Amino acid sequence: MKIKPFELERFFAKYEFNTPYLLSCSDCEAFTLNKLLKMADDETKNLWHNLKLSYTESSGHPLLKQEIAKFHTSILPDEINVLVPEEGIFIAMNCILENGDHVISTFPGYQSLYEIANTIGCKVSGWEPVKQNNWFFDVEKLASLIRPETKLIVINFPHNPTGAIINHKQQLGIIELCREKNILLFSDEMYRFLEYNEKDRLPSASDLYENAISLFGLSKSFALPGLRIGWLVSKNKKLMDEIARFKDYTTICNNAPGEILAIIALRNRSNIFRRNLEIIKRNLAVLDSFFLKYSNYFSWNKSNAGSIAFPEFLGNIGIDEFCKRLIEKEGVMILPSSVYNYPGNHFRIGFGRKNMPEALERVEQYLNEKFYNEK
Repeated sequence: MKIKPFELERFFAKYEFNTPYLLSCSDCEAFTLNKLLKMADDETKNLWHNLKLSYTESSGHPLLKQEIAKFHTSILPDEINVLVPEEGIFIAMNCILENGDHVISTFPGYQSLYEIANTIGCKVSGWEPVKQNNWFFDVEKLASLIRPETKLIVINFPHNPTGAIINHKQQLGIIELCREKNILLFSDEMYRFLEYNEKDRLPSASDLYENAISLFGLSKSFALPGLRIGWLVSKNKKLMDEIARFKDYTTICNNAPGEILAIIALRNRSNIFRRNLEIIKRNLAVLDSFFLKYSNYFSWNKSNAGSIAFPEFLGNIGIDEFCKRLIEKEGVMILPSSVYNYPGNHFRIGFGRKNMPEALERVEQYLNEKFYNEK
């Protein structure tokens, strides 16, 4: 398989570990190993201290799958496969799709959600939001994109990069479209549980539709991206069996320490979510003030969930040049919309980390002291 470069990941590879201030990261402030281990109960302490670094069960540790099932109302542990989140997208797309299929995906979006389909030979249509209406995803527009050969609809809510959400009526509308046309639904739910208002939280798609497959994991809502633990969930037994067989050619099984640490995290989910939302809400208040103060430079479409948003730069240079200057002059990384292949001067900003205000001060310094002096 020859696949196009993953533009977002190539951008991060170039700048993430040599730029002092990361203002575009989508994860929340990561926990230290020591802090996570302090959350362990007696059972998980024993599992950790007596852990053998041998192979693990291919679909995931039984206790871990029991904890994952608690996120659902109708999913059983044997309907879960634990894997690396990105691996989950790759495997699912390869198991579902064939050359000539038609796929509809939320767009802009995380590139692998549609690029793998492109590489397989599928035709891909982007379901784009209306940005003038706070990034509104219109289900009627989605319906208009469906073709007789549509095999899969891919959704991602809360949405990367806009932070947009849909309501339960819209979610049910999407599922009804899929059920009526016998279309599979892939639901990327990696930012679930980071809704600013708990009433906005949607059920997992896999609880509502027998041909939905949901992706979730520890990278975003749990602030544990370094564990590389996620999971796919579906009631579609045939598809889950195919995913299990395909995984034999990728990671085969998960890392043993990561699974035990994941059990600890899931058993402390409420405290972890609360902590992450506190950081996000504090940072959002800072961003509201910043964008109000610099409204001549930026258009601020505030997100409704998650740790990222997609504001627009209104300056007299392109967004790629603006991002380049911020890195070179102030050591601040933001993510230009070009990595999403999305037109215009939008950029992704992340606000799940504690040092976001400090990074924002560097942007402010650049705007106040240098911007109009540069050519």
